[in-house]
Amino acid sequence: MIAYVKGILETKMTGYVVIDVGGIGYKIYMSDTAMDKLGNIGSTVKVHTYYRVREDDISLFGFNTSEELRMFELLIGVSGIGAKTALTMLAVVEPSNFALAVISNDIGTLTKIPGIGAKSAQRIVLELKDKLKTEQALEKGLTNEKTSVLKDDKKEEAISALGVLGYNKKEIEKAISNIEVSSLTVEEIIKKALIELGK
Repeated sequence: MIAYVKGILETKMTGYVVIDVGGIGYKIYMSDTAMDKLGNIGSTVKVHTYYRVREDDISLFGFNTSEELRMFELLIGVSGIGAKTALTMLAVVEPSNFALAVISNDIGTLTKIPGIGAKSAQRIVLELKDKLKTEQALEKGLTNEKTSVLKDDKKEEAISALGVLGYNKKEIEKAISNIEVSSLTVEEIIKKALIELGK
């Protein structure tokens, strides 16, 4: 409902900021890491937001990038992962590393996050990989196409990881086509592709 909030940064407190938009102060919950990346008090900032409505609570959660927002939305869709845990994860894992961990079954990376044990990490990987497979199956011709992009293992892994973050196959392939990938790691390909996707 509220895609982003752009205004004057009025306050930084533990766990949230207040942004003034035309005389109305929006209280937005953010991780400390995300808040550190915002400008100084009094500067104009733009924060991507997730609008959560419950019977007893209406809250805004804020993120520096659309990729962080996508990661948050994925995480809170996993059984047993709440908004606070998702914000904690965002504070310590970049979306590119998170997506790569899911695709490569890297339970170790996920269990380094405070509050995430082995069972929770396995559940995150299982549920999000299943979600990705379902979305890929819905892409027209995905199982039949044999494009040059999908022949390269590094590219294929990067495409899958970017799919975890919610991008569709056409967007991803277009972004990766602008990158010279031969000397890059999968993580580097993902990071460069995210820059292209953000243009």
